[in-house]
Amino acid sequence: MPDGNAVERLSAVKAEIEKASREAGREPGSVTLVAISKTFDADAIRPVPDAGQRIFGENRVQEAKAKWPALRAEFPGVELHLVGPLQSNKAKEAVALFDAIHTVDRPKIAQALAEEIAKQGRLPRLFVEVNTGAEPQKAGMLPENADAFIAECREKYGLEIAGLMCIPPLQEAPAPHFALTAKIAKRNGLALLSMGMSADFASAIAFGATHVRVGSAIFGERR
Repeated sequence: MPDGNAVERLSAVKAEIEKASREAGREPGSVTLVAISKTFDADAIRPVPDAGQRIFGENRVQEAKAKWPALRAEFPGVELHLVGPLQSNKAKEAVALFDAIHTVDRPKIAQALAEEIAKQGRLPRLFVEVNTGAEPQKAGMLPENADAFIAECREKYGLEIAGLMCIPPLQEAPAPHFALTAKIAKRNGLALLSMGMSADFASAIAFGATHVRVGSAIFGERR
């Protein structure tokens, strides 16, 4: 459970997003807050949609499936984003459940999503994940392969790619990673950038983030 201040924390995060947007010369409301509710149960999450937040992110399909159908019935208009790695055998459930998928990162996933989108007639917004730090333990397309993969998603699989997502290496300054992601997005005509988490979202906003993924700064530390 969080420490009871989730609503206050949400308010503080929103104020910080507004401040960072102003400082970056961005329009108010040009940054979407995705509240990352992974590992928290429905009781811990509930105060946040109750306070008006409607966009949430989860890491795992199964966890989201267990929590969100009931919460969505309680809070109409909730939008759910998948921000964790997707296995191809979960593509069917992911397309049925999520309104956006931030982790399209290889041809097998692109193909599985294309098949499910065609079958279900649902069209979640899709982000290609870029592994800007070339970290072997992380998912994501290497920056030098991103252009070709985006083209493949569009041309071979008929997918509409809305934007890019990145998670900078923990031990490095995030700014160069945000700048690189923004550069790749621009040359591919992609409008959306999912960049920045609790510790670095103000920097991400300065580099053009349209979606910031904030968990612990709202819900408290995870166990």
